[in-house]
Amino acid sequence: MTKQERAVRTRLALIRSAAEQFEARGYVGASLAEISAGAGVSSGALHFHFANKAAVAEAVEHAAEQALREAAARHRDGDGSALQRVVDVTHHVARLLCADVVVRAGLRLNAEQVGGQVAGRVRDLRREWRECVQGLLAEAERGGELATGVTPQRTSAVVLAATTGIEVLAREDDGWLARPSLTDLWQLLLPCLATPCLAGTLDPAGSEAAGSDPVGVEGAGSGSAEPGVQAEADGRVGLALQ
Repeated sequence: MTKQERAVRTRLALIRSAAEQFEARGYVGASLAEISAGAGVSSGALHFHFANKAAVAEAVEHAAEQALREAAARHRDGDGSALQRVVDVTHHVARLLCADVVVRAGLRLNAEQVGGQVAGRVRDLRREWRECVQGLLAEAERGGELATGVTPQRTSAVVLAATTGIEVLAREDDGWLARPSLTDLWQLLLPCLATPCLAGTLDPAGSEAAGSDPVGVEGAGSGSAEPGVQAEADGRVGLALQ
């Protein structure tokens, strides 16, 4: 392993350790000493990569942003029914949240507006999610998929409220992110949203295989994730979003 590869892996380990601390203790409660210890490196190694705790928080939040953005792009640019892709992206993000502490911590930090303000700009991860849902629902309307009287604006408000509520509830009980929870939600919503001829063809459990795992920040730091390492080595984003 080259020196550059080791540096990238150290940075990834620090981001993951920081995410664990931020998720468990919040920004104020997390300490740099615990973050460096969790990554198995010295405090000096941490400060080589990050000037302070705010910089670590910014890195965690940025990684979460990248993961969520890639998830949205995957379904926004997909084929088939736009309504089915709305369902699928909610399941995808739920699996991402279950699997990836960096994404979970990034959302928590973003809610506290820690990293974005320190970096001189406000990053709004929920805005990214809102734009994804609104875009897919607008496509569904153009494609004649929405039932009479259903509008993208009103529908997106319901979907955003429901999914944000599930994400917040899951901080205390990750069972809210389980596939059956979202499936129940969509079983209630789809008959109201879709045209009668389309409703019966949509899968509220999502059209992706139940065992399919999203490739998030965690995956980029695992042993098989050389593309994520190479991306940072090339000066691009080093943590694959999806």
